[in-house]
Amino acid sequence: MEMRFKIFRFDPETDEEPYYRNYTVVAEPQERILDCLNRIKWEQDGTLAYRMSCGHGVCGSDGMRINGVCGLACQKLVREYEGLEVVLEPLPFFKVLKDLVVDMEHFLDGIRLIRPYLVSDSAPPEAERQQSPEDRKKVDDVIRCILCACCTGSCPVMIQNEKYVGPAALVWAYRFIFDTRDDRYAERLKQIDFHDGAWSCVNFFECTRVCPKGIPVTKSINFLKREIQKAFPGRTG
Repeated sequence: MEMRFKIFRFDPETDEEPYYRNYTVVAEPQERILDCLNRIKWEQDGTLAYRMSCGHGVCGSDGMRINGVCGLACQKLVREYEGLEVVLEPLPFFKVLKDLVVDMEHFLDGIRLIRPYLVSDSAPPEAERQQSPEDRKKVDDVIRCILCACCTGSCPVMIQNEKYVGPAALVWAYRFIFDTRDDRYAERLKQIDFHDGAWSCVNFFECTRVCPKGIPVTKSINFLKREIQKAFPGRTG
């Protein structure tokens, strides 16, 4: 089938303002939007910039807004947009480096803030630090995060508060707060117990709707709020 694309273009080194360029691609229903992007770049316009790596929804590098909804170009199939013009734009709230490529540093700063690694007071074991299947289940959902930033790009809170640490950082905080091998439970709760942390989430659920890995993001953040209140009675944000 013939697919029509309207793609956001902007090179801050040469363009005064962003603009859109139209392309047409012949594609099969089972092909991905990423396949179409590759065809455009390889066959029509080599100047088009976007990120990609694994192409299988594992690396999270090709996050963008597709017809107004943030997602991974490698997961969206052509047949989902049959008869439509496909509008591709960079993730909202991020500085555009070029076309569909955005600056991820502020996003990753939020991840670094919560120290995304295990901290233990015990001496390292000879092998790995073991965990029971029951304890592992506590974090099974959130460990699927691939840092694609679709949740942050979809969060309406970001419109009003660019300092918000963002849903992805809170998902990662959850992962270590409830990991029984970590010894910084109280410290980690305090790290997210501030206005621009867990308390900025007001349950729009957009992050949960767009997560390509099906993580219950909003539910996890609400669980963190309850955990803060349990550890530090009287906290309300």
